[in-house]
Parts: sequence; structure tokens; C-alpha cells
Amino acid sequence: MRGLFLALKGRGPFRGLTEREFAWVLYDVGNSAFTMLSCSLIPIWFKALAVGEGPGKLSAGDATGVWALGVALVTVAVALLGPVCGALSDRREKKKIFFRTSVFLGVGGCILNGFATGWLLFLVLFLLGKVAYSCSLTFYDSMLNDITTQERMDEVSSYGYAWGYLGSCIPFLAALVFYVLGPDMAGLLPGFVSRMAGFAITALWWLLVTLPLLRHYRQENYTQPQPHAVAAAFRKIGRTLKRIAREDRKVFFFLLAFFLYIDGVGTIIDNCINIGTDLGLSTVGQVIVLLATQVVAWVFALMFARLSRRHSTVTLLTVCILGYLCVCLYALTLQSLVQFGIMAFGVGMFQGSIQSLSRSYFSKIIPPENSGEYFGIYDIFCKGASFLGSAVIAWVKFAGGTINIAIGLLALLFLGGLLFLRMAHRMAPPSRRPAAD
Repeated sequence: MRGLFLALKGRGPFRGLTEREFAWVLYDVGNSAFTMLSCSLIPIWFKALAVGEGPGKLSAGDATGVWALGVALVTVAVALLGPVCGALSDRREKKKIFFRTSVFLGVGGCILNGFATGWLLFLVLFLLGKVAYSCSLTFYDSMLNDITTQERMDEVSSYGYAWGYLGSCIPFLAALVFYVLGPDMAGLLPGFVSRMAGFAITALWWLLVTLPLLRHYRQENYTQPQPHAVAAAFRKIGRTLKRIAREDRKVFFFLLAFFLYIDGVGTIIDNCINIGTDLGLSTVGQVIVLLATQVVAWVFALMFARLSRRHSTVTLLTVCILGYLCVCLYALTLQSLVQFGIMAFGVGMFQGSIQSLSRSYFSKIIPPENSGEYFGIYDIFCKGASFLGSAVIAWVKFAGGTINIAIGLLALLFLGGLLFLRMAHRMAPPSRRPAAD
């Protein structure tokens, strides 16, 4: 890894990154490959296994419902595990252990997923892998305080999302080749080769680019160990939630803002295929647009990383939220693949930046020694993203409305998020921490 770092150091967007920052950025390149596969081919593979005639098979509608229920269960599991695991990882030299364990479980589950030939086993393995993946992100996000300075958090966080978007395209394109060729490979179950290869390529990519962080990460901020660690973690989380609600109004109002606008972001991401399907657009065209969006997100995340040197985090977050609000209003006019592509371009402009800036802003306003615990709470909102938005979409569809109206109504989430963000910005942080910009 050091050879790669030295080769890239001082070149292009990697100019000025330290070795630990570079290793941290690489993990986003790895885990984003799993995210990309989860949003595109995995739901298709699940339906191919689940839908059909005969014992144990589901209708297309039931398969969609089962998939949605499974994803909801992951959200609940992560919401329960995140804060506890985060609090436990704050102890000295524990964060790396928790992170390594979750990564290995996620990678192992991803490989095994490719060998599942029944829809139930396929779903169970995917959900377990996604829980491990989500937990790894809790530890990973909380590492930001250890690998860089407050002044560089916005920039380094943006690099992570930027290169994550671009890097995820490499294993995805390889998986896509097997997806196209897989059904033509005789002697095996239809689609088995494409699934096995897609999961294996993604898992190996994920593991490979994680190794530098496993080697170079050092936990600089930590809390002292206590007896009965799990019980102590629950008590600590309770005290922290009370402190946030009663005293730390800056964190409280930011979490309210984040809950609203990131829910809108997550809803649009999770329902991108549903939007195109409801409009009767070409599946191939949608996949091409999805790939193009990754490149757009890469470019603009790097651009926002550069802008973060001259502008405050809140200013850039405001631009991103307003950008998403415009995207939602534009969705009211959607009819063709070209318009779908324009909307996707707008999403790509702000998708990575709104997430990376949120992560870095939160890092600035929390106590660094409790970053794992605080990011566990943060991830309740982050990993639960799309709950409200999905409910809005379901309500509109059941009422006979169009997907255009449903996405348009998401503008209310971004408007509410913007209002709470401005309130959080006006709040003075507790005296124990310096103010964030």
C-alpha cells in the first residue's frame, strides 16, 4: 500500500493526503462496491429466484413486499446495534477490532451469498451481510476524528465519497459482464454464474482496498474501560441521549435536520429503479444512467471537497439541500428517459457531497473521545434513511397518485431539513468543544 501511496502522493486529487487519510479514503472505495451491487443487481437476482410458479415461489408483488420487509428489518437491527457497538468501540484499542470483525463478516457473507440457490437463503445471507456492512460504516465514520484534523475533515470526507462512487464502478462493470453472459453458460442453474461471480468480485474488491486501513489505523481518541461493558454502554447511551436533548442543542437540531433531508436522499436512491419502472422506461437505459450518475457524483464530490477549503460546511450543506429540493420539484415533469437522466444528473451533483459534509460537520460538533457512540446514534438516522419518504410514496401510490407527485412531495423533507440546519448553526456548542464552522 505504501508503494501505491507514494506513487499517487502529490498527484491530482490525492495531493496533500497523508498516508492514514489515503487509507481511510480507500475503504469508501471498497464498501461502495457493495452499495452499488445492492442498489442494482441484487434485487434483480432476488426476484429471479423468488418469482415463479410452484411450491415456495412468490408473485412479483409478494416478492417486492418480502424484499422491503427484509430491508426494514436491517434498518431496525442496525438502529439497535449501532449505538451499542459504537459505544463499546470507543474503549482504548477496540475500534479497530470491531471494524475488522464487521468487515470480515460482511465480506464472508457477500461471498456465500453467491452460492445461494433458494430465495430465502439468498435473502437471509444478504441481510446478514448488510447488517455487518452497516456496522462497519459506524466504526469507519467515527474514525474520521482519528485520521485527520478538524480543518481537513470536510475535504477528506468528500474524497471518501468521491472515490467511492468512481471505484464502485470497476467491480460493478465486471459483475455486469457476468450478468449478461451468465444465462448463456450451459450446465449450471440459470443465473448462478452471474450471481456467484458478481458477489465474489465485489467481496474481493471490498477486502483488498480495506487492508491499508486495517494496517495503518491507530485509535487516537478513546474512553477508559469500565466493568460490565455492555450494560455500561447502554447506560452511557441513555445519558448521552438525555444530554443531547437537554444540553447539546446544536447536535440535537442538527440530528433533526439530518433525519429529514437524508431521508429524502435515501428515498430517491432506494427508489430510483421504481421511478423508472413506473414511467415505463428501458431497464438497460436506467442501468446506463445509474453508471453515469456515479461518475457525476465523483466529479462533484471532488469539486465540493475543493470548495470546502474556502466556504463553511453549513453553506455547502445548504447548497446541497436546495439542489435536492429543485430535483424533487423537477420530478413533477418526468416522462422520458432523457428527463430521467437529467434528474439523475442533478442527484449526482449533490448525492456524495450532502453525505460527506454531513459526516464531517457532525464530527466537528461531537466530543472526539465518544465518536463511536455518537456515530452510532448518527447512523440510526443515516441507515434508517428513506423511512418517511417511502411512506409518502406508498401513501401516494395507494391513493392512486403518480410517482411524479410522490417524489415532488419529498421537497417538504428537504425544506424542513434546511430550517433545522439553520437553527443548529445558530446554536452555540457546549464549552467543552470548540465551535464548528
